[in-house]
Amino acid sequence: MLNINITNFRKNIFGILEQTIKFNEPVNISTKDGNAVIMSEDDYNDMMETLYLSSIPGLKDKIVEGLHTAVEDCIPESEVKW
Repeated sequence: MLNINITNFRKNIFGILEQTIKFNEPVNISTKDGNAVIMSEDDYNDMMETLYLSSIPGLKDKIVEGLHTAVEDCIPESEVKW
């Protein structure tokens, strides 16, 4: 995470935002009243999706179980009923 003060952020806002978007590196901006974090929209959307999925009871356990299931024990995609 890039740490920068508000003065330097203002001086190079477009370059910093471009790098945040391009490389998905969050930026911590410090001010006299506190800090703010800027992140790419992709990272924000990913975080919101993770929070949503984590809020579904039992889903995390099913995902972990699936990670530990051998491919040979899985149902072929052609047999999955969507």
